[in-house]
Amino acid sequence: MPAQAQALLLLLLLTLPATGSDPVLCFTQYEESTGKCKDLLGGGVRVNDCCLNAGYAFQKPGSKLCMPCRLPQWSPWSTWTPCSVTCTEGSQLRHRHCIGWGEQCSPEKVEPGTLQWQLQACEDQPCCPEMGGWSNWGSWAACSVTCSRGTRIRRRACNHPTPKCGGHCTGEAQESEACDTKQVCPTHGAWAAWGPWGPCSGTCHGGPNAPVERRSRTCSAPEPSTEPPGNPCSGSAYEQRVCTGLPPCPVAGGWGPWGAVSPCPVTCGLGQIQEQRTCDHPVPQHGGPFCVGDATRTHICNTAVHCPVNGQWGLWGEWSNCIRPNIKHISCQEIPGQQTRSRICKGRKFDGQRCVGKQQDIRHCYNIQRCLWKGSWSEWSTWGLCIPPCGPNPIRTRQRLCQATLPKFSPTITVVEGQGEKNVTFWGKPSVLCDVLQGQKVMVEEKRPCLHVPPCKEP
Repeated sequence: MPAQAQALLLLLLLTLPATGSDPVLCFTQYEESTGKCKDLLGGGVRVNDCCLNAGYAFQKPGSKLCMPCRLPQWSPWSTWTPCSVTCTEGSQLRHRHCIGWGEQCSPEKVEPGTLQWQLQACEDQPCCPEMGGWSNWGSWAACSVTCSRGTRIRRRACNHPTPKCGGHCTGEAQESEACDTKQVCPTHGAWAAWGPWGPCSGTCHGGPNAPVERRSRTCSAPEPSTEPPGNPCSGSAYEQRVCTGLPPCPVAGGWGPWGAVSPCPVTCGLGQIQEQRTCDHPVPQHGGPFCVGDATRTHICNTAVHCPVNGQWGLWGEWSNCIRPNIKHISCQEIPGQQTRSRICKGRKFDGQRCVGKQQDIRHCYNIQRCLWKGSWSEWSTWGLCIPPCGPNPIRTRQRLCQATLPKFSPTITVVEGQGEKNVTFWGKPSVLCDVLQGQKVMVEEKRPCLHVPPCKEP
């Protein structure tokens, strides 16, 4: 990987990692997609007790960062922030957290809670907007009404000159003024407010005719004109509705006694027990209010038993030297050798599951360590990230590298007849000779400052 693509990351320790005896909020779920704690078990719990179950998570009081009880690992990178400027070249940031408990994040070996930043250059559009100018006003349009007073409008165009690169003209493209038709308008009728409801036509519910009450209104707000003729009011001048009688008296609900406490639902770590009661002493009736308060209450139960913690593979180690046991020197020749690498299953405790997969990896190889070969210059790499992301005057870099032209050794070999072919990988760093380019033999580098850099703020 080119050196400029290996981003220099600024590590900012937000909070000290929680120790085993710190009181925290304990949750039964950690949501990987959002990084949030779910299903609060309770507060004031020691981290050691909460993390008896590696599937639980915790949050320090006053912190918004949720920490799962599993071994620490880096969260996914956040999305890039918007470009710091809307036109020409700017910069943008993204971040991630080391989340987990009990160890450190690899390969940087930093504590849980650590915040890491990356900065890169960006460009939303290559040019900045240029303002335009207005044309002369057009002629006035006709009046908006045919009687009494109205308004008329006129327009102008933003083309003197036309704006460029998303620019615009300052001001309005349209203006209006009052106009008078010198004509009298008719007055259309409108209803006055409804009068009060009249007396009920009956005294009880359940008879052959449902009792009703009526109210009326007049077309007098205003009355329709006669010259020129106005429209009469539309709709009915009368309205009626069914009378409502006196309802039975409401009965407020009352809580019954608390029921038996449920057994602790988990066999390891912390759980939650629950009590319930019913609003039936008495049951609310005839619109009476329901019982005030909660129908359930919960308590934390502690089994004081560690939950199983499954093992997790650590990172693969480096490949061993490419050798062939029966041949002393195989470098720079088409003689395949073998090399191995291994990894460690970490964190398995309390009868958790072992890591699935192989602890050791083997591959076939050609040894090209320190072989003297002719090379050629690569094309320019893409621009790297801005370094340092949160420091003064960040710089981005690109390079051309003197790269070896690998020999045309066979890419596969047959080890055992009938078991197919195995891939062979080139291993080692050859000594490469390229023609001198800009006074350099190994690498030509170009640097450029990052512009309009935003500040790194706690997310």
